[in-house]
Amino acid sequence: MEDIAAYIGVDWGDKRHSVHMQTAGGVIEHCELEQKPDVVHDWVAQVKQRFQGAKVAIAIEQRKGAVIHALMMYDFLVLYPINPKALARYREAFRTSGAKDDPGDSQLLLDLLSKHRDQLRAWVPDTVEARTLQLLCEQRRKLVNHRVALTNRITSLLKQYFPQALDWVGDIASIQSCDFLMTWPNLRAVQRVRQDSLRKFYHRHNCRTAAVIDERMAQIAKAVPLTSDPAIIEPLSLSVQTYATQLRSLIQAIQVFDTRIAHVFAQHPDHDLFDSFPGAGAVCAPRLSAAFGTDRSRWQSATDLQSHSGIAPVTERSGKALWVHHRLACPKFVKQTFHEFADQSIRFSPWARAYYDQQRGRGNDHHAALRALAYKWIRILFRCWQDREPYDEATYTEALRRHGSSLVENFA
Repeated sequence: MEDIAAYIGVDWGDKRHSVHMQTAGGVIEHCELEQKPDVVHDWVAQVKQRFQGAKVAIAIEQRKGAVIHALMMYDFLVLYPINPKALARYREAFRTSGAKDDPGDSQLLLDLLSKHRDQLRAWVPDTVEARTLQLLCEQRRKLVNHRVALTNRITSLLKQYFPQALDWVGDIASIQSCDFLMTWPNLRAVQRVRQDSLRKFYHRHNCRTAAVIDERMAQIAKAVPLTSDPAIIEPLSLSVQTYATQLRSLIQAIQVFDTRIAHVFAQHPDHDLFDSFPGAGAVCAPRLSAAFGTDRSRWQSATDLQSHSGIAPVTERSGKALWVHHRLACPKFVKQTFHEFADQSIRFSPWARAYYDQQRGRGNDHHAALRALAYKWIRILFRCWQDREPYDEATYTEALRRHGSSLVENFA
């Protein structure tokens, strides 16, 4: 373990950061920093000059955010992100009352780092390209969550006054749907439109099946409103138009993210490796590569990643009682990545489908079966990642046969 000239605990805040520092002589100092880039960088420069560029360890209760983004620029700083739950448990050990304040937390972070550094893992930043891909994927997922919320809201509103629109707009999360609802937010508006205009609208949005268009126009012509109360129709129509406008912008933004992710992922050194997995596709393959990173020493075994991601179950014992449950304290985006990849894989991999069906047959629900499948996939992903070899379905299927797996009989 490398020598450390000083230990620092930082409790970050929106406006001010509390800092406790302990030098090699054991002297503890305290100061506060404003949340301003020039203040933070000036402080780092002073620390570097004081210890002549020697390594300085910093414990901070975050893995992302403004402070981490500022500190990661300096190679003489060794960063130790501390899980908020770990700090909370450490705080409870000394303050059973539950009292909490920023200076106290920075001092606890310093104490945790100086006394238990051998139990903590230093944060080693990945390459710029890998971190760019990771953040692009995470931000895209947040936009997708927002898109789902908007489509659910629009669907709920339409059911209250204009339910027929759900059959006429096509996919609710599409540009066609947004343009339809922004132009004709209620039944009266769409029934006043000429059929030629409706037909051109559908053609313009690449809906060219004559039978589908004719059926929709026939339904529009004879449709009866759910309600004729203007006190309901007008407010809800305006709301639907507003949400449809937001949804349209969101859909276009996701498309921009998809284009950028595809470009960055194409340059990734492990592109062919992660792209080879069944069901990974344009969405899951970049997310899988972001979850693993490019540093092969980051994970010592597949078990490390299974636990870190939250896919591995947690076993608890107390006296004679023992129970197993899925892990809650974990990086949600990483866990979601493996969970969604497992869901996609059962559509393209025979053995994955057989394993999923086997888990459902044992009484596990859909999500428990996917977690079990993701647990197996991580072992395979990890081996391919370590060996830098793309996945081959035939090779894995042959391995199952050699070991006499019952899965082979189920999908043969």
